[in-house]
Amino acid sequence: MPAPVYKPELLSPAGNWECARAAVANGADAIFFGMPRFNARLRADNFAEEDLPELMKFLHAHGVKGYVAFNTLIFTQELKDAETQLRYLEESGVDAVIVQDLGLARMVKALTPNLRLHASTQMTITSPEGLEFAKQLDIDQAVLARELSLRDLEKFKAGENPAVPLEVFVHGALCVAYSGQCLTSESLGRRSANRGECAQACRMPYEMLVDGELRDLGDKRYLLSPQDLAAVDEIPRLIELGIRSFKIEGRLKTPEYVAAVTKVYREAIDRALAGKPAPATDDDRYALEMTFSRGLYPGWMHGVNHQELVGAYYGKKRGPYVGMVTQILDEDSLELDGFRLALKPGDGVVFENLSNTNDEQGGSIYEMRGTGLSFQHGRLRMAAIPVGTRVFKTSDPALNRALRKSFEGDIPIRKQGRLDLVATGRAGEPLRVRCGHITIDSAMPLQTAMKRPLTPAAFIDQFSRLGGTEFEIGTVQFDVEGEVIVPVSELNRMRRELVAACSAGTSGSKPAKTSTTTIESLMPAYVTPDQAAPLHLHALCRTRAQIDAALATGMERLYLDFEDIRLYGDLVKDIKARSDSAQVWLATPRIQKSGEAGFFKLIQRAEPHGVLIRNLGAMAFFRNEGVPITGDFSLNVANPLTADILKATGLERLTISYDLNIEQVMDLLHAAPPEWFELTLHQHMPMFHMEHCAFAAFLSKGTDFTNCGRPCEKHRVHLRDRVGMEHPLKADVGCRNTLFNGVPQTGAQYVAELRQAGLRAFRVELLEENLDESHRVLQTYQELLDGQRDADDIWRELKAQSQLGVTRGTWEELV
Repeated sequence: MPAPVYKPELLSPAGNWECARAAVANGADAIFFGMPRFNARLRADNFAEEDLPELMKFLHAHGVKGYVAFNTLIFTQELKDAETQLRYLEESGVDAVIVQDLGLARMVKALTPNLRLHASTQMTITSPEGLEFAKQLDIDQAVLARELSLRDLEKFKAGENPAVPLEVFVHGALCVAYSGQCLTSESLGRRSANRGECAQACRMPYEMLVDGELRDLGDKRYLLSPQDLAAVDEIPRLIELGIRSFKIEGRLKTPEYVAAVTKVYREAIDRALAGKPAPATDDDRYALEMTFSRGLYPGWMHGVNHQELVGAYYGKKRGPYVGMVTQILDEDSLELDGFRLALKPGDGVVFENLSNTNDEQGGSIYEMRGTGLSFQHGRLRMAAIPVGTRVFKTSDPALNRALRKSFEGDIPIRKQGRLDLVATGRAGEPLRVRCGHITIDSAMPLQTAMKRPLTPAAFIDQFSRLGGTEFEIGTVQFDVEGEVIVPVSELNRMRRELVAACSAGTSGSKPAKTSTTTIESLMPAYVTPDQAAPLHLHALCRTRAQIDAALATGMERLYLDFEDIRLYGDLVKDIKARSDSAQVWLATPRIQKSGEAGFFKLIQRAEPHGVLIRNLGAMAFFRNEGVPITGDFSLNVANPLTADILKATGLERLTISYDLNIEQVMDLLHAAPPEWFELTLHQHMPMFHMEHCAFAAFLSKGTDFTNCGRPCEKHRVHLRDRVGMEHPLKADVGCRNTLFNGVPQTGAQYVAELRQAGLRAFRVELLEENLDESHRVLQTYQELLDGQRDADDIWRELKAQSQLGVTRGTWEELV
């Protein structure tokens, strides 16, 4: 592999001080961490404000950068607090902030110009077109979606001088849903993943119902729990592709995990840069598995493989496989069929229980005899461990001690640069030492030596004394003429002056920029709403029967969201022929990857009245195509600054983010022109939106759409959760799955308040409703907006009409 003209960055997680030390000691070039507010891992220990100056001083002293994860949506009433935190981060010397919210990105550039701006993976950048739009925010680095393959990454053409340096995740937990597009925790428990409160519903067991019947999947119960990402063997190719930063997930993990994973990837990067064989060793893989693993897998690096990504047998840490139980010896001992890896007393193991992983036994090995293991008396219920049970190693105290030793005590200053020196001079002239563009002269001229002349070895010995500095001696060219002498004290002074000059030249420090911009000056102008303006009710339809119902009830706008978008041309023609007044708008897929702009072209050729935009790539494609466009909920509009940015692209309206409760919606409507917005009044919340296809994984033996047999077109599938709720599963044109909440959500009771605030555009989204059900739902909401029905009556009627009832869901104000 040819050497790159840059050195890629290794970026490690730090949930606390010990993790930060573990990352630095084991070779991280930068760490990312969170503050108590506005970060996507609120359950991590995180760092308090008073920690920041000391933390940044520690990092910079070791040549390591510090990035703050500021990667949540920001609500309107929080903008001022976000400004305060940004300014403090800048004052504390933080190097960069990792941002999801578009409005916050604008604030970073306008208010804190000394902070670098990194676009979070929560921004859902999945294509070069999406990156092109994000570049308008003046981002300094972009964290791409984890679902991209090496082939996808090629399309970004990072090259030697990219307009935006690219960062990818290379190790750690994989979210089954696209980051920034998961509404599961919000929908089920009002704990938004976009606000750092993910409840990890993907790691829970589910049952699959196919056409109303429970499908026997054997021991597979964790249908949405992917294996962990381990792309260590992909490092050489990623470097070739021009990726600038390799990111390790794990701000909730232990310092031992951070130490082990950082060390393995540091060595892998260094091997690749040196042109040496790069595959991870058995010891490397053991360390990765032992510190945390649900199974190690290259994720989507080699494309989708729906038979391998999700093993579905467990949702929590496993560790490496040891062997299988062959015999119960007594109440405290059992025998295995051999050891697949070394075991010793004190190591921890777990006995697999696929029928109930929450009731798995395990413990530390007390004694070993041959292939027999003994445990503390009374520790295990041997009757509950049948012959054939698989055994996994879960802890290795010796490994943990070695890992802790790497970051406990003093951490040596890392050598960040080589001093390549050229020494010249002669008697009567000063000794001149040159290092690059820096030149240091001795304070007195060289004198002819009577004894002990200055030799190359003596010169190198004095200038090699660089302990406590970030430098090491490189090549030395000694061109001093004749036998001369200079005091050792003078050589030491010259060395110190040279180090100081080189440190100043390599620190990267620039004159601090200042900003006089205020948050108030960035806000859009509020426009008093026209209370006499008409109300608009729009319907989103997913079947022909729902289209018929929408036309029969006189809907003025129909959004079509069909799996097979090849139908759009005929559907648009049919609707136009049947109604002179109804407009038909087509929804883009929620995700667009490299090479999928053809979906947009197909939508364009269907000649709709408008397009519902769901991703940044679609925004970049349609903004100058002369067709009206409205932004959907997936653009995550949570504050007026984000709304202002998106509205400036030409969007007619913006769908308010589903993360906002009624109080936050009202704050938004009072801070930006209400005419900008549309609000979904009734829907089944789209919870998981996934590259993982559960249809292919569990109803076929196919690896992708080319060989799965398209079970999504043949079967009606629901996933049943632990409390018995059945959630509809749908596939889209890109074979991506969405799991919808089985209980519809209504905001009917807030319509009067919303109308008073000036909101005029509302939407009802249909999912599995038949013709009669669709007609009834749409008619009910039309009567509500017309003032013919009372909101409480509608609430009671909708609850009676639905077998599951209707929940107020995220509309309910938090208490």
